[in-house]
Amino acid sequence: MPDPSLLETFATPTDSPFLIEHTHEEFTSVCPKTGHPDFGEIILRYVPAATCVELKSLKLYFQSFRNEGIFYEAVTNTIRDDLVASLHPEWLQIVTKWHGRGGIRSRIFATHGDVPAEWKRG
Repeated sequence: MPDPSLLETFATPTDSPFLIEHTHEEFTSVCPKTGHPDFGEIILRYVPAATCVELKSLKLYFQSFRNEGIFYEAVTNTIRDDLVASLHPEWLQIVTKWHGRGGIRSRIFATHGDVPAEWKRG
């Protein structure tokens, strides 16, 4: 399974609210039904409370999915849950964009907290 213990944090550098957006363009996992690789993009948006995620640890966490047989929906919700547990953000949104297979592309959204309307269909 993906390893949430890889996620490291650091203290938020200011008391003023701000938005962080990180995009990982080379996400890979494995379809549990076919065994074929799945390729996607992960967009993480959040307003931090006390901590921010450290980027190298985020990259290693994302790479821990590489050989996992896991559906798109489970990937998206697992990432949301693990980041919320580590960061305790004001709000957080995960958008996964999956490359086409068989002519179908998918986008999955998972949120925590009160995501502003302008980000709900991000």
